[in-house]
Amino acid sequence: MADAAVVCRELDCGEPVDALGGAHFGPRLGPVWTHRMLCTGSESTLKNCGAVEWGIYDCNHNKDAGVICSGVRLVGESRCSGRLKILHDQTWMSVCDAVFDQQDAEVVCREMDCGAPVQVLGAAAFDKGDAPMWTQEIQCRGNESQIHFCPVLSHKQDCSHDHQGLLCAGKS
Repeated sequence: MADAAVVCRELDCGEPVDALGGAHFGPRLGPVWTHRMLCTGSESTLKNCGAVEWGIYDCNHNKDAGVICSGVRLVGESRCSGRLKILHDQTWMSVCDAVFDQQDAEVVCREMDCGAPVQVLGAAAFDKGDAPMWTQEIQCRGNESQIHFCPVLSHKQDCSHDHQGLLCAGKS
C-alpha cells in the first residue's frame, strides 16, 4: 500500500484503495523494471523510491502490479474532513451540497477509510476553493465501496448553494 500511495499521489488520483498483483488488469507488454519497490509512502514519485535492482527482475507479466485509487478527497485540515472533491475526466471538482446526502457521505467516508460520517457540512466550514462544480445528483444507496459506483442523475441541480463539506469519524 505504500507503493500504491506513491502511484496515486504521482497521478493525482486520490488516496490508494488497493494494491493488486497477479496482472489483475491483464498482463502488459514491454520491460519489467523491478520485482520489488521500496517506497515508504511519502515519496512524490516512484522515481524517488528505492527498488531491488532496477532493470534486473525475477518476474514476468503474469505478476504485473496494479493500483486502485479512490478518486475522492477531502480538502481541509485532515485527511478525514474537509471540502469534498471528486475526480471526473482528470479534473478535481468540488461537489454542490444540493447533490449530496447522508448515504453519499457514508460511501465517501468508507472509501477514504475514515469510518462513519459524523457531520455533513456546507461551505461555511471550509474554504470554497476555485475548482469547477459537480452539479449532477449522486444517488448512493450507502453500501457502495466507492462513490464512482453510485448512480448519477443526468440532470444538473441548481448550485447556487454551498460547496459540500464532510467530517468523518476516522483518524487524520
